Amino acid sequence: MTDTKVIGGKTIARWKQDFPILAEAAALKEVFWINPHYTSGSEGIENRGVTPAEMDGAADRLTRFAAFAAKAYPETRDTKGLIESPLREAPRMLEFLKKEADTNIPGRLLVKCDNLLPIAGSIKARGGIYEALCHAEALAWEEGLLKAGDSYDVFLNKEFHDLFAQRELAVGSTGNLGLSIGIIGAKLGFKTTVHMSADARQWKKAMLRERGVTVVEYEADYSKAVAGGRRQAGPDCHFVDDENSKNLFLGYSVAALRLQKQLEAMRIPVDPEHPLCVYLPCGVGGGPGGVTYGIKRLYGDAARCFFVEPTHAPCMLLGLVTGCHDKVSVGDFGIDNKTCADGLAVGRPSSFAGKVMDALLSGAYTVSDEHLYYLLYNLAELEDIWLEPSAAAGFMGPARLHTSAAGKSYLKNHPCMDKAVHIVWATGGGMVPAKEMRRYYDQGKEIAAGFTRSRSR
Repeated sequence: MTDTKVIGGKTIARWKQDFPILAEAAALKEVFWINPHYTSGSEGIENRGVTPAEMDGAADRLTRFAAFAAKAYPETRDTKGLIESPLREAPRMLEFLKKEADTNIPGRLLVKCDNLLPIAGSIKARGGIYEALCHAEALAWEEGLLKAGDSYDVFLNKEFHDLFAQRELAVGSTGNLGLSIGIIGAKLGFKTTVHMSADARQWKKAMLRERGVTVVEYEADYSKAVAGGRRQAGPDCHFVDDENSKNLFLGYSVAALRLQKQLEAMRIPVDPEHPLCVYLPCGVGGGPGGVTYGIKRLYGDAARCFFVEPTHAPCMLLGLVTGCHDKVSVGDFGIDNKTCADGLAVGRPSSFAGKVMDALLSGAYTVSDEHLYYLLYNLAELEDIWLEPSAAAGFMGPARLHTSAAGKSYLKNHPCMDKAVHIVWATGGGMVPAKEMRRYYDQGKEIAAGFTRSRSR
């Protein structure tokens, strides 16, 4: 029985008793949670294990590598090697959410289209590519191939490729991080291995193998794939540790600097009178954690960030509510970690990201697989935005904020929400094969028809 298991000095039964939201999550109910540990002002951003200077350093490194990206990946030439995604308004989706929730949701709804990020088609093109480039740069300096003042398109030269061919790059992944690391690793010349969990889609494995990447498959979840990859990494192998990597986190954080420029270009203010609410799908936590850190650094209390997870894999929610972080897993609460949202199918949260988020995150919520498909279908129909299931998770956020008991209480204490801008982070889907995307769409369409029939009775 899971209820007798002891985590953090309490039985699971006692955790559920002390925090009823944990009992609801264990019963696979959709929940909405406001973080009682949120810390306002500069105190919230300080002593988080990462610094603004490190974030700025990450932005500078990506700028240096722009010359490489522009030549290596033609899709980045128009942006001069910048790996970035559009920010667009979604008015029809906002009207849909109002109708679904049967409530008014004031403000505007924008979509940060990381599903269209070049090179890897997901948010992992930020952190994953950044960490691989960090490692390549360090090796190049160490071996004397890189010199001060060099344009970084030299990383396409044969001597760089030959150097990296002697080294290994590895990662454990549910799919998208593996794609990101595999694509950039192969381009640089590394012997690249991706350890993929049972949740990973077959098309992602096939795409990696086509690029010469070694794919190791596991009949187990994400944590086992990461552990297997970490265990097999030899002395000449750089293992990208999604559970603990600061470099991944920093790569994601740079997104906030890009977002700031986009908001300014759209003449959208962010200040106490014009709050910014951001909804981020969360797996192990590094991606949404890095983005949240960057946004909070720039906008402070004017920004309110919320994580969203599948009902079958709410690992970050469990870690934050209990304060146990990576010492607790969904399995401890009898949750199966089986979800269509393969990128979010993580049983145990990142200790690093969780501890950074403890004071910065405004809240978190969960969404059922059924609702993921439903949102995906309506987004395609209404806005012609095509996402994989995990990337649609954020769209339920504005509605839950305005309809849940916890959300309504939060709104009472946070004025000016009538002038809010809601940004949903669409984390992936750009590389999904057309046939696979059609299956997602058809499943969502079938669910939508079922909802319509049930409402007409």
